[in-house]
Amino acid sequence: MVLIPSLPTALPQPLSPPASDAQLEALATDLLAAGLAPLRQSAQLEALSADAFVYSPVLAPLLQGLRAQMGVRVSSSEQVLRVAAACARHGVSLTLRGAGTGNYGQCVPLAGGLVVDLTGMNRLLQLDAATGVFSAEPGILLADLDQQLQAHGRALRLLPSTVRSASLGGFIAGGSGGIGSLRWGFLRDPGHLLGLEMVTLEPQPRLLQLDAAGARPLNHAYGTNGIVTALTMASTAAVAWEQLVLEFAHWDQALAAAQALPASALQLNALCLLEAAVAAQLPWPQGCPEADGRSHRLLLLAAPDALLALPALLTEQGGALVWQAPQGQSRGIPLRELTWNHTTLHVRSRDPGFTYLQLLLPQPEAPALAALRQRWGADLLWHLEAVRSMGSQRLACLPLVRWRGAEALQALIDHCCALGCVLFNPHVFNVEDGGLGVVDADQVAAKAAYDPAGLLNPGKLRGWLER
Repeated sequence: MVLIPSLPTALPQPLSPPASDAQLEALATDLLAAGLAPLRQSAQLEALSADAFVYSPVLAPLLQGLRAQMGVRVSSSEQVLRVAAACARHGVSLTLRGAGTGNYGQCVPLAGGLVVDLTGMNRLLQLDAATGVFSAEPGILLADLDQQLQAHGRALRLLPSTVRSASLGGFIAGGSGGIGSLRWGFLRDPGHLLGLEMVTLEPQPRLLQLDAAGARPLNHAYGTNGIVTALTMASTAAVAWEQLVLEFAHWDQALAAAQALPASALQLNALCLLEAAVAAQLPWPQGCPEADGRSHRLLLLAAPDALLALPALLTEQGGALVWQAPQGQSRGIPLRELTWNHTTLHVRSRDPGFTYLQLLLPQPEAPALAALRQRWGADLLWHLEAVRSMGSQRLACLPLVRWRGAEALQALIDHCCALGCVLFNPHVFNVEDGGLGVVDADQVAAKAAYDPAGLLNPGKLRGWLER
């Protein structure tokens, strides 16, 4: 029996209380002694305590206004050790932060305390030329990291649509996949995260080196069970991807193409299908015709050799190529920033009355899509992404959902799950309900081992609260 979580109506309990004035002053004294400047101005704390949770009208009223009581910026693992020791010694909760591009309140401190900005730890530490395995600090921006890898003929396997602003540590801690998931699956799949360096939150913190198995419980854990100071990951050979925009007059033809192309021998790095009503609300790269609101659009990142076979396949599928340009050489917005959660971002910038869901569709996809369309009509606009899940090609769905209140959203979620969709709920703030749906005992055990007082990002790991 699949348990469908209810949308949250309150913050989780029990939560540790905010730090007292005495605790904060003792912490500030220790930070200053370590050569670190405590951040205490209201504007600084507000900026360091928020992410893009406003995408969710369920989370917005719960998380709006929550902020840390103090902040600090670090630039080395030695500084992280000093901060961790001070927080453990004075019993102050600690929330880690990268670029703050998450959508579910991953880095919003529910219990006040200290927020630690890791963006100063932004170096590529090592790259093995033979294997492509690299190590980097958590605060490095993904765009900067990818550019450095590209100089050696390598590239990141997976990227979010926020690649230009997101950090590596935040992507591992709070992300799941994105551009590249068509080829490489998701971040928690074995083989991506090969190890990490981390600091424990104890009065005498430990600096630990974990292998792939040891690192797994910290992957997609919202920074609740360890402070990551370096990550070792696999890369892939760099490819000069071509950006393609295809149009289809009929939805069934567009859906058939989205199903057929990933099953071909074409080398693709992304495939995004946008219903006409969604495509009409997006900005497009310079030179790409604006969407007319009648044709559905299929967005591809394809290897150059795929262009030899695509024209014939397009003719068979009923599609037409309307724009093409090499990635990195077009003007205006890159095509990859019209996919994944950037699709939601752009539509909401035009009409903030929309929110969204994240689903893995059952196979075949058409019956579930038709059933949802029949019941929900124009309140549900289709945005599909091709992914590789458990070794099989699948279609993930990030539909735009017209906000009609929490009761209607819960009814939609129930309907999706009844049809066999797997829900990755963007309207919850804990690790479990936003991803696996069940408690990961290894994540809870890691928290017990590395954060015994439960001070790291409290309230986000349901298994810890329920232990």
